[in-house]
Amino acid sequence: MKFSKQRELILNTVLENRVHPTADFIYTYLKKDNPNLSLGTVYRNLAQLVEHGFIRKVSIPGYPDKFDGNLDSHYHLICEKCGEIYDLDSKVLDNLNITLSNELGVDVTSSNITLKGICNNCKKIKA
Repeated sequence: MKFSKQRELILNTVLENRVHPTADFIYTYLKKDNPNLSLGTVYRNLAQLVEHGFIRKVSIPGYPDKFDGNLDSHYHLICEKCGEIYDLDSKVLDNLNITLSNELGVDVTSSNITLKGICNNCKKIKA
């Protein structure tokens, strides 16, 4: 896969922004310094980057697709107040595939779990 300047900028934006950016966020973020960039170019490049395994698409019903540069096995929490997505590292979740495989007698090879709740930032505002 060839890397144009625009594709490299889009990839770096996903990798550097742990907020799980949307295509619109990436477009707005890059447009000010790259006036020739189009939203269509952002979408096409994101699709290519996902297809080739450079980034991951996080699709949650009712929310716009977001993109994740963290390719390590992990899970997500979506905050019901602010809508942000946070990476979760949990030993309980890490062992879930093995536990289910043993309990059910099947081979669970991967899982995609997104939890909903209230993030720490929103909990502080509420208090």
